[in-house]
Amino acid sequence: MAQDDLNRLTIDKQRHTPAGGAGKKRRTQVVTVLVLLALVLAIWTVAARRSVEVEVATVSLIYPSQTISLLNASGYVVAQRKAAVASKATGRLEWLGVEEGSVVRAGQLLARLENRDVAAEKGQASATLSAARDNLEQARVEQKDATRALSRAKELIGQGIIAQADYDTAEARYQRAVAAVAAAQANISGAQSALRGAEASLDYTLIRAPFDGVVLTKNADVGDIVSPLAASANAKAAVVTMADMGSLQVEADVSEANLAKVKVGQPCEILLDALPDVRFRGALYTIVPTADRSKGSVMVKVRFLDKDTRILPEMSAKVAFLEREMKQGEGTPRVAVSPTAVVRRDGRDYVFKVVQGRVQLTPVVLGGKMGDLVQVASGVKAGERIATKPLDKLRDGSRVKTAEK
Repeated sequence: MAQDDLNRLTIDKQRHTPAGGAGKKRRTQVVTVLVLLALVLAIWTVAARRSVEVEVATVSLIYPSQTISLLNASGYVVAQRKAAVASKATGRLEWLGVEEGSVVRAGQLLARLENRDVAAEKGQASATLSAARDNLEQARVEQKDATRALSRAKELIGQGIIAQADYDTAEARYQRAVAAVAAAQANISGAQSALRGAEASLDYTLIRAPFDGVVLTKNADVGDIVSPLAASANAKAAVVTMADMGSLQVEADVSEANLAKVKVGQPCEILLDALPDVRFRGALYTIVPTADRSKGSVMVKVRFLDKDTRILPEMSAKVAFLEREMKQGEGTPRVAVSPTAVVRRDGRDYVFKVVQGRVQLTPVVLGGKMGDLVQVASGVKAGERIATKPLDKLRDGSRVKTAEK
């Protein structure tokens, strides 16, 4: 019985001893795997926290006309018909009927000077003319009577009824009547001239618009002394300044070295600093036939083909001289990116959009070439930022930092 128990103990020991060694080995392997996983996780965490320094570009909004531009120049919008409207007479401004921005027509009354004295002179000239006409009528009646008297005298002297002296008297009376009529007619001409002068003097006190246009500035106000020569320190030479908005052109300077690139009638595109989102069609109207030796440039004038009430004189402008006329649809801006910002994976095109310090792998649909850029039909919008290099180090969601940060 004791021998059997001993044998069982020996067998149990043999059984449990190998099993315990295998469990220890398995535990060692598990610990090793956990350590490796922890190490990998730590490495991944460190790598994730490290930011890749990238170069960033902004998605551009490009006009197709920029790819056919030969030359660019800057200048200002200038009204070719502009006037400082004043009076030929000197007087106190009594009434002003316009202000800045008023649209006026040719001949429209803008202002009026005090003119009671001139109006009185006109009335006197008119009365003098009326009196001269009455004198002419009286002289004609006298001439008619003298003509009849002379006719009777001729008949009577032929019959020997009256003396020669009586005939001579009738003839002299007729001659005086004729002279009186001529004098009355001359007086009427003089009175008419005097009346026209008085009317002109009165009209000089009425300041009218010389052409259709818009009032730009108001240089005087009611109560100011207006003088054409502005001899007095307080006198104003002009009442308002106005311009014909239909005559607006861009005056720009072109370098003498580039003068051969432009010609009259050449299509242009005009960009105003005040309206950066709008581009206006233009054409080269004239090349001023003189150069500015101090700047080494020649002035050119570009007229607007598109009229817009937002265009104002003295606005800053940039002019692009084009190599050809723009085709229909080329006036619409297009979204474009640099080809270096595009990566191709799995047969599709992508860009890395930079958002809050990370990159997003964004699919895009590309269009045609636009100079050094490529058109993007969809996927990104103008103004968004995209990474341009190094793209091979980027993955979707990678943390990045840019030079401006």
